[in-house]
Amino acid sequence: MGVAEPVRKLVALALPPRCPGCGEVVDADHRFCAACWSGLTLIAPPWCATCNLPFDYDRGPDAQCGRCLAAPPRHDGVRAAVAYGPTARTLALRLKYGGRTAYAATAARLMARLMPEGAELLVPVPLHRGRIWRRGFNQAALIARELSRRSDVPVELDLLRRVKATPVLRGLGARGRNKAVAGAFAAGAGARETLKGKAVVLVDDVHTSGATADACVRVLKRAGAAKVTILCWARVLDPDAED
Repeated sequence: MGVAEPVRKLVALALPPRCPGCGEVVDADHRFCAACWSGLTLIAPPWCATCNLPFDYDRGPDAQCGRCLAAPPRHDGVRAAVAYGPTARTLALRLKYGGRTAYAATAARLMARLMPEGAELLVPVPLHRGRIWRRGFNQAALIARELSRRSDVPVELDLLRRVKATPVLRGLGARGRNKAVAGAFAAGAGARETLKGKAVVLVDDVHTSGATADACVRVLKRAGAAKVTILCWARVLDPDAED
């Protein structure tokens, strides 16, 4: 122990913790600098009782947003740590495309406070095997593992599979997005036995239009899940945005 402490201090001097948003030196790992922290908008109540879209003011515990009133969603809520913005986007892109896998823990630290009560199982949104081969990891799975470590809710990585590669959904429109993800997901081996009657948390990095998440929820509920709540790092609040 006497040797380890000096080594740790030398490493900290050579490789100091840096802000996930801008790279500025900070006092501890997974911490944002003051400027980037102020650029994050934490999502919390008051929000829609059905989809958790935040409201500007408290409308009452059972109030729903217009979209949920018009077409109730399949899922049981979308819990997001932060609203999608420049800082949230930077972390997501550095995790997904920059190989900064430690940022999965950064995201999970802020997501953990929104873990649904009674959650029994964490399931990450899967990637197609071709994309995993190119990228080397599934960012949603990394976040789910970190959430499991923090919450003691078990994680299952193979209950949901992406069996069809999907194109980039941006620009396709609602009908095009739904068509692109149709049939893209399937339940894995043993899913029905594991999911039956469970309160499931579907984990992802960014929730945009919801087309991908909705396709996943459909498969999980058909396989027996009683509830499926989506838990993600960032949520795009513009209802007309695209995945």
